[in-house]
Amino acid sequence: MLTDYHTHTPLCRHAEGLPVDYAAAALGAGLAEIGFSDHNPMPHSFDDWRMNIDEFPKYLELVAAAQSTFPTLPIRLSLECDYLEGSESWLETTRSMAPWDYLIGSVHYIAPGWDVDNPKHLSRWKESGAVEEIWALYWHLYEKCIRSRHFDFCAHPDLAKKFGFRPQGDLRPYYEPVIQAFVDTNTIMEVSTAGLRKDVREIYPSKDLLELAFSAGVQIVINSDAHAPSEVAQDFDQALQLVRSVGYTHTVRFNQGQRHTVLLPTSWPPTL
Repeated sequence: MLTDYHTHTPLCRHAEGLPVDYAAAALGAGLAEIGFSDHNPMPHSFDDWRMNIDEFPKYLELVAAAQSTFPTLPIRLSLECDYLEGSESWLETTRSMAPWDYLIGSVHYIAPGWDVDNPKHLSRWKESGAVEEIWALYWHLYEKCIRSRHFDFCAHPDLAKKFGFRPQGDLRPYYEPVIQAFVDTNTIMEVSTAGLRKDVREIYPSKDLLELAFSAGVQIVINSDAHAPSEVAQDFDQALQLVRSVGYTHTVRFNQGQRHTVLLPTSWPPTL
């Protein structure tokens, strides 16, 4: 059975449902495990879509409550951590804040105050030459995120396509350095169904990027990036079909900082 290791809680201020609700949804979907990975708290608040540092104990309490309520379901503890240049020391501190099962790396900010997936910045994409410039900035930071070695896997690789903007022509010059970073660091790449719920209507990553990853031997994990219990394991049938179409037969599970490889199911949803 599959797992869903990328889910959020109301502490991020743009999700609904408590961890116990997500865990119940995981059981109903036939998942083997679920993991909670809300946006990491930072020492100083600078946006409105993550928990404050003083809310962090509440986050641990909410996940622990789900673990207590569903003792037969493996419920993993994690954070989705933004990679921000100059804040690497905080990532080291974060690693020591709890007994994490894994940590997720992601890139949202390509400049201070500019989160690339925020619709309030849509006008920036429409300036002359902006798409190429934004993609170059995003992929440069995504490579650095991977090479920081702070993360067990990295989320929604081509998030920069969220609104449907892509440079013309061959995109491999953007992709190839990132694939090499995955290989060099033995970091796992997320396959996220969240893109199907966004303007681009496409899984992260694109099939072209996924094919490069498979050819290079990069391992994957399928997640939903759920912000509501109804999104847990959503569109996993499409994700499974995609990864199998390029040749993947295995995925990865996490437990107390360790990972192991397991077979992908042949179809989804499972027969319960």
